[in-house]
Amino acid sequence: MATPAYRRLQAEERRRQMLERGAELFARHSYDELSMREIARAVGISKPLLYHYFPSKRAFFQATLAQAASELRARTEPDPTLPPLDQLRGSLEAFLELIDENALAYRKLMQSVSSVPEVRELVEEIRTRTAARILEGLYPGGAPPKARAAVHGWLWFMDGACLNWIEHHDLSRDELRDLLLGTLLGALTAADAMPLEALGGEENAAAARSS
Repeated sequence: MATPAYRRLQAEERRRQMLERGAELFARHSYDELSMREIARAVGISKPLLYHYFPSKRAFFQATLAQAASELRARTEPDPTLPPLDQLRGSLEAFLELIDENALAYRKLMQSVSSVPEVRELVEEIRTRTAARILEGLYPGGAPPKARAAVHGWLWFMDGACLNWIEHHDLSRDELRDLLLGTLLGALTAADAMPLEALGGEENAAAARSS
């Protein structure tokens, strides 16, 4: 009775290890530089076994992206018991920590946005989900159009700031976090859409912008 479950766990563990190794490969090489033969050799399995788990290089690549997106969602999930501003700060800290740990992969991912459809779709999906999460937290009754535009534009700004950070690393993680948080609140202020009630009043919002 226990044998099938054990084998299934073995298969899931092997698949997870393949995807972890695949993420390392795609962080160092572009999509077009790798073949299934080279991937199998790097992972340490036969090419037929790799095809047993993934029918194509595209399927393998998509699976590595999906696993990375799942880890990102899990690590940046806000704590619903905290005020919205603290939720934002905590999610930003977790996001920057993840980038710091995977700087090469993040740089490669962003460089691939314009040339690899799968990466572009993943980044767009993450931005859409993140914007929705931020807007729902700040505007429980529905976000005004200017706030929606400000948050979506800020997410593009954040990727640019993060790329600059990992290139120069002359800001601390906390400094970048506070810069990003202040920039978002500044954009919402400029859009005349600062959610003072959600942020705990005007004093808290002003303190966050100046932190």
